Amino acid sequence: MLNKVRDYIREQDMAAPGDAVIVALSGGADSVCLLTVMKRLDFALRAVHVHHGIRGAEADRDEVFVRNLCERFSVPLFVAHCQVPAYAAERGLSEEEAGRILRYRILEEEAEKWEQELSGGGQVKIALAHHRDDNAETILHHLLRGSGLTGLAGIRPLQGRRIRPFLCVGRDEIRSYLTAEHIDWCEDSTNQSADYTRNRIRSQVLPLLKETVNEQAEEHILQAGQIIGQADVYLRQQAEKIWQMANDMAHNEASRVPVENSMVPGPKEAPDCAAIPLAVFAAQPDILKIYLIRHMLDRLQPGWKDITSRHFTAIAELAGKPVGSRLDLPGGLMARTGYETLEIMRKTEEKPVLDSETGGRGGNAVYQRAPELHMSVFSRQKDQEIPKNQYTKWFDYDKIKGTLSVRTRRAGDYLILPSGGRKTITRYMIDEKIPKETRDQILLLAEGSHVLWVVGYRISEYYKIEERTENILQVTCDGGKDYGR
Repeated sequence: MLNKVRDYIREQDMAAPGDAVIVALSGGADSVCLLTVMKRLDFALRAVHVHHGIRGAEADRDEVFVRNLCERFSVPLFVAHCQVPAYAAERGLSEEEAGRILRYRILEEEAEKWEQELSGGGQVKIALAHHRDDNAETILHHLLRGSGLTGLAGIRPLQGRRIRPFLCVGRDEIRSYLTAEHIDWCEDSTNQSADYTRNRIRSQVLPLLKETVNEQAEEHILQAGQIIGQADVYLRQQAEKIWQMANDMAHNEASRVPVENSMVPGPKEAPDCAAIPLAVFAAQPDILKIYLIRHMLDRLQPGWKDITSRHFTAIAELAGKPVGSRLDLPGGLMARTGYETLEIMRKTEEKPVLDSETGGRGGNAVYQRAPELHMSVFSRQKDQEIPKNQYTKWFDYDKIKGTLSVRTRRAGDYLILPSGGRKTITRYMIDEKIPKETRDQILLLAEGSHVLWVVGYRISEYYKIEERTENILQVTCDGGKDYGR
């Protein structure tokens, strides 16, 4: 037992020399055995026990037991009391989920405190007593619940500072070891309750599979989980490569055409938003689309939860919908289509713009936004004819010294008239009799406060093509026929 666990810790690179370990000690057989084994493997140890405020006298018994056990082993113990039922009720969680959240929070806090005391740069790991049987039950549970590959990979040996040294041993091995060493443990009565799905899988489903289908069912489930885990890691890596490739392409393109916002889109990250070019996203197989969405969620909100396969499918489908279409997600998030990007962001108050198809306000699910602008720069050819198209415009690129932006109007915006004078955009919109309620929705292409183009209307005289123009910026408004007038 000791050799098997020692080898597994080394194989999975769970702890380095100088690291210390906190054992999550409930008093049950698994955690008691974990404390015993880690003690005999000569790790610097502390233990943490969480009293959940449920199970009454039984929970009090467990606390007394772990205090006596740690005193016997000379292991420092921290006991935390919390009220799981109240926490669960306040947040609409099950007691099982609430207990898990509070337990991990306490363990992480204690690990951070101890780490600050260590000298020599060692880390504090949190050892959890999940074992092989737990892993098989988890994989089967996730399969029946409709999980993706990440869930079907089962319990990971290493997650941040959390380690699981017992994934190499089973429940029977653990109890046999404790019995041989004459070490007692506490039985949690809730482990026998049929009210918990995991307990039914443990006591009814897996035994039935082993008896009626294949006595090696548990081993085969674990083997499948290992293979699925390898596939999951590979697909995560591929999504990261695609993200980075799109980012590099955007940087290279941006170095040639200095336009911000949606003009030369690449993967975009901000505290409240992650986005990827629609063209890049659409080119991927369906499975990689799902992993790109996961990658965006990981970057935006690590630890996201409650986003299911149904949500992933809906987000992928959103990429083919009109600009501004959106989808509300759990956890205060939403997905939407930008001008040339698929975006996932934290929800903020947002004012619907005029729906160009209905002439009315957009509903709660879909917002209509301005159409896409596409840009390109090329050298002027002799006798090249300037297009007379309301939604394709040419500009003298050599006159553009700053960075262009695509936005709606701001105070101080202006354009140059054929007479050489300047007119504010506000005055221009009044003169053009643009309805007041739509003026803030009209798209502008601007260099600072100087507006090159009031999209769907006119361009500034200053940026028009002249005889001496050498380089041309072409801007096309995709969907312009439904926009502006």
